Amino acid sequence: MAAKETAPASRGRVTITEIARRAGVSVPTVSRVVNGRSDVSPSTRARVEELLHRHGYRKRPATASPARAALLDLVFNDLDSPWAVEIIRGVEEVAHAAGVGTVVSAIHGRSGDAREWMRNLRARASDGVILVTSALEPTLHEQLRILGVPLVVVDPMGSPADDTPTIGAANWAGGLAATEHLLSLGHRRIGLIAGPPRLLCSRARQDGYRAALEAAGLAVDERLVVPGDFRPESGFTGCAALLDLPEPPTALFAASDQMALGAIEALRRRGLRVPEDMSVVGFDDLPEVRWSAPPLTTVRQPLADMGKLAVRTVLRLARGEHPDSPRVELGTELVVRSSTAAPRS
Repeated sequence: MAAKETAPASRGRVTITEIARRAGVSVPTVSRVVNGRSDVSPSTRARVEELLHRHGYRKRPATASPARAALLDLVFNDLDSPWAVEIIRGVEEVAHAAGVGTVVSAIHGRSGDAREWMRNLRARASDGVILVTSALEPTLHEQLRILGVPLVVVDPMGSPADDTPTIGAANWAGGLAATEHLLSLGHRRIGLIAGPPRLLCSRARQDGYRAALEAAGLAVDERLVVPGDFRPESGFTGCAALLDLPEPPTALFAASDQMALGAIEALRRRGLRVPEDMSVVGFDDLPEVRWSAPPLTTVRQPLADMGKLAVRTVLRLARGEHPDSPRVELGTELVVRSSTAAPRS
């Protein structure tokens, strides 16, 4: 008589992590299927349910503790800028509407902080991570992959992994538009306070500045390009360096609003007026720049919209779906106010 077929040794003991690995989805997605939630695509649900049935997965008995709320991790390099607040505002709006909590962290570019954040993320079983202008060590990226936690990068520092969705702004077009605006007013000596060169957005804005000058038939004068770090202090010192040149520029493009405000203060302390003595253009369109003296001409990048799209994308990934495009650039727009005018004769 033939021997009776026995159940696999692993029956009843398979973990959600193993099911997620076999299904090619995140752990939170399998958890949603197990708990009967509706926010999973039909094809993903069918694939996960088939694996759960095949491996005889049995849900652990419910306890008296309440169910864990869905959570997203929003990670910045630093949180000391109004720029970060605008991203958070967009993230919170969409996350709140979706019933998802948000944990905001800053890793300050230090590997120790990043590893501590990873330990905390594992403990709270986050459903997804939104990384903003930050870089994680390759080992931490690999840990996210092993955990099955989806990742979306906003304003990437460099070229991310091929399978990591990114959301940014049209920085090159913004730098081009800012410089073209000053050229259209008649300026020919246009200074640039650049952002940190390690950031992709900084390099793109500077490339847009160079492209506008070259299209106008003007050589780029490297003496008119000074470094900055997006903070007001670097705008102040950068503008002071430009004013100390034998032939200072008549206009200035600062690669962030914060640096533009620092530049305006440097001009004020020299007894110079904006835009009569120097025109100034910023980048970001932070809420406060419309109240600066004078109101700042700037390039608006849709920071809150970038945060909103990041949440929608990471939630799609958590449901086992794929984003429409792995690389998204939202449009920028020149906003003309009172800080720019034609140069004095």
